[in-house]
Amino acid sequence: MDVTAPSSWFFGFKKHCKNHPYLILILIASIVFIALMILNSVYSDQQVFIKYALIGGTAGFLATAIGTLPALFIKEIPRKLSDTMLGFAAGMMLAAAAFSLLLPGIEAAIDISGSAFLGGMIVLFGMIMGVALMMGLDEFVPHEHLDSGPCGAGHEAYSSAWLFVFAIALHNFPEGMAIGVGYAQGDLSVGIPLTTAIALQDIPEGLAVAVTLRATGFKAGFSVLIAAATGLLEPLGALLGVSLAGGYLIAYPIGLGLAGAAMLFVVSHEVIPETHSNGNKTVATIGLMIGFALMMLLDTTLG
Repeated sequence: MDVTAPSSWFFGFKKHCKNHPYLILILIASIVFIALMILNSVYSDQQVFIKYALIGGTAGFLATAIGTLPALFIKEIPRKLSDTMLGFAAGMMLAAAAFSLLLPGIEAAIDISGSAFLGGMIVLFGMIMGVALMMGLDEFVPHEHLDSGPCGAGHEAYSSAWLFVFAIALHNFPEGMAIGVGYAQGDLSVGIPLTTAIALQDIPEGLAVAVTLRATGFKAGFSVLIAAATGLLEPLGALLGVSLAGGYLIAYPIGLGLAGAAMLFVVSHEVIPETHSNGNKTVATIGLMIGFALMMLLDTTLG
């Protein structure tokens, strides 16, 4: 599937910016804020934490790659099974955002500020930045929702298959960022259950991507390779996460709030609508509840 010239995308991007000036300002503001947090962490000693984050992000990538392998032998899976698996992944992401990101963030913020209200506001600020980042990326990165079709600036320049790959890459980026933030202060009780949860739910996600690519006409080996490659956003996101939350102490709860909100955005905006668009709401919800319960147990056991 050919991708048209980059100039076509750039023309679409400029047009999108003109039509959505407030959203591009929101995206720029969130990126500038993240850049400032990363600059703040440059002079901190994070070598061990960066190592943890890279290991965690690589685990997510490997889980995605492992999940793609059955697509070498099967060309499709029943839609009901696919929606159940994605519901399971959504449940794990929801629980991870709550138990491994937002609650530890609030606890850390209260310890820093000495106030429950201020602690909550610190994490809320991070959540606002996370939502702003994901809203901007969703609006300006070309991708495709299975339930509502192609969207994003310049999406006309890409085939449907590539738009789907970009959508999964957008899913994986906040997951990797969450892993990195979880290790930013060396707290393994946050990082380990978070990494475990994200790696587990990456397996069915990897299979769903590879099978979808096969269904669009790609050969089995190429479908597996491209689907596995989307997992590379996780170690890259982990590096970003550990960097943005590794400076001043207050950056840690802000980073946890940012990553938690980014994951909540993906689940609410992308995964749940997709699993509910094919008449499989009940099995998708059961899958979500199982994933949520499993993550809750993992957090209790490993945290």
